[in-house]
Amino acid sequence: MNDAPPADLKQLRSPLYGLMDRIPGGTMVIPLILGAIVGTTAPAFLELGSFTTALFATPMPMMALVIFATGMQITPRSIGPVAGTTGAIILGKTLVPGLLVVGLGFTVGLDGLLGISILAMLATFDNSNGGIWLAFTGKYGTKTDRGAYVASAVNDGPFFTMLFIGAAGLGSIPLDAFAAAIIPLILGIIVGNIDHRWTEIMRPVPNIVIPFFAFGLGTGIDISAILTGGMTGIVLGLLVTPFTGGTTYLAYRFLLRRGKRAGIGFVAGTTAGNSIVTPAIIASADPRFEQYVDVATVQVATAVLISAITAPLIAAWFLKRSGTLSDPDEDGLDDRGEPLAVGARGIGVRDVGAHSASARSAGGRRRADGPDGRSVEPGSDRAHRRDSDDVDSTRSGSR
Repeated sequence: MNDAPPADLKQLRSPLYGLMDRIPGGTMVIPLILGAIVGTTAPAFLELGSFTTALFATPMPMMALVIFATGMQITPRSIGPVAGTTGAIILGKTLVPGLLVVGLGFTVGLDGLLGISILAMLATFDNSNGGIWLAFTGKYGTKTDRGAYVASAVNDGPFFTMLFIGAAGLGSIPLDAFAAAIIPLILGIIVGNIDHRWTEIMRPVPNIVIPFFAFGLGTGIDISAILTGGMTGIVLGLLVTPFTGGTTYLAYRFLLRRGKRAGIGFVAGTTAGNSIVTPAIIASADPRFEQYVDVATVQVATAVLISAITAPLIAAWFLKRSGTLSDPDEDGLDDRGEPLAVGARGIGVRDVGAHSASARSAGGRRRADGPDGRSVEPGSDRAHRRDSDDVDSTRSGSR
């Protein structure tokens, strides 16, 4: 008697996650869009209080948990790469775009181009959305990529915008806010290096919480900003990822030498939500920019929403094109996409074949694991091929 479920039922086993997972970056982008829809059309739902508000409208605790879990994966040996990656992101996402916009300002003046002022360009281009970065790298990045979220803590706020417009001395980095952003990471590093068991327990955390805090991030985005921002805001939003994500991609490829995984740099091409208030802050420090504040604020708000969608989609497209749209931790790969050596995370990919051969020569039955380290269900094609190989090996040994 055949008790196997029909094919249609098999396809319906994961109708929600399966749909999101088929879309590049979908486990983050779809909840983000849903959150923006709910936040725009039904904000009262998010204000019910208790667990409803805590789960759907407060993403910060879950983001902090991802940061803590990321810190637990960082060892003293990997701190250097995290610092190097952070520096490359700041160079590609903040310094290079900012200097180019300033150069444009010297050429065309503060009015900018196409109704987009230099103030709006700087407030949009010189910062990044740390939540989007964490969400994407939590699924497709390494622990080094996730640890480099610190770049968002550095370029967040109006500090770099003030520097770029020549308002020297009118801004400063709030050290207490910067410290508050990195304390969970530091505590995670300490705990993870003291107790490696906790490191393994916390490893799945990013994949678990990403859809939830992505929804929470979306609730803070007002879709109506696109309508009020008009075409200029849409144009600005569509430029963010190709321009600033592109420069970060170049930093990933040529400075960090990430090879096929360099496409992940595009996900830095976003605009942080709190940059919406940057034009007003700049105008309060320098009255020359008061005439641009109203339009620039709406344009930046539009860019926040559009870049939050385009950045992960473009990054995922580049990774998929290069065949690296996968979790490098699960695949046993390092920051450059190379197989881990023995001892880095158990048995590295390069050593699977040798390990399997020694197990067969000892007469033991191979574990039900595929070459990527993932379990193989009995009866599957992979398991059948694996068992056939074992039988052939045993026969040849008996001869």
